[in-house]
Amino acid sequence: MTDRDTSALIRWMPAVFVLIWATGFIVARYGMPHAPPFTFLLIRYLLSIVCFGVWIAIARVRWPQTGMEWIHLGVTGALMHGGYLGGVWAAVKGGMGSGLSALIVGIQPVLTAIWLSATGTAMSRVSARQWLGLLLGFAGLVLVVWRKLTQGQAGDHVTLVNFSWAVFALLCITAGTLYQKRFVKPCDVRTANTVQLLAAALVTAPLALLEPEAFRWNAQSAGAMAWSVLGLTLGGSSLLYLLIQRGAAASVTSLMYLVPPTTAVMAWLLFGEPITLTTVIGIAVTAFGVALVVRPAAVSSLGR
Repeated sequence: MTDRDTSALIRWMPAVFVLIWATGFIVARYGMPHAPPFTFLLIRYLLSIVCFGVWIAIARVRWPQTGMEWIHLGVTGALMHGGYLGGVWAAVKGGMGSGLSALIVGIQPVLTAIWLSATGTAMSRVSARQWLGLLLGFAGLVLVVWRKLTQGQAGDHVTLVNFSWAVFALLCITAGTLYQKRFVKPCDVRTANTVQLLAAALVTAPLALLEPEAFRWNAQSAGAMAWSVLGLTLGGSSLLYLLIQRGAAASVTSLMYLVPPTTAVMAWLLFGEPITLTTVIGIAVTAFGVALVVRPAAVSSLGR
């Protein structure tokens, strides 16, 4: 592969990541009615570990060499897989609508920027232009999910429990992203993801054992599981790991703003869910805001 091919691949990574990550709520719609959240996620982690293990054995990839590397990867795995996914799926299973859960988790870029500004982290400070982009991105996100928040759907309600799960997911993905950027050294994405998934499985297994509901295998749940393993974990999580290693934290997390609008478009294409003028405006505002945040990082980090 030439340097030009590599550069083009890197430029397309954010767009591919957003498209893959946005399918998470689509998968939940297909699979969640047939499975308890933590049991589904535990099976997903274990199947993903098997897939990565085969890939690693064939490619003879080098594993992390020190105990601290394993610990740091384990912490990020427990947060970004176990905590984030567990919180989101538990909130949706508890009756929270996808719009509200997406909005709560969508606060992540602003939360990340506030932390970076408060700590004054070198090479990660947020400029005035990026602050404007973050705020515009959040405003556009609110416009996209506003109809779902105000109109709601049957079974779409907020309780202290499901709201707490959603906030827990927000805190986990934010902390995991910052922790990985600060402590995890660049290493092979396949072995890194495997260590992270092992940690996620360890923290998820006790919760799965406490769930009284049985996993019902059928075409929908099997399809949701297959895409969760192959698309979301092997594809999406690997891309997220690479993006965090290559880009500034605020720029990478701002991509999360694009997930709810992309999901809205997918739901319109797949399920016929209406897209209003407000949704279109929200998508445009979000895209412009993300462009303001990502562009400086693209020159200094992703494009080199």
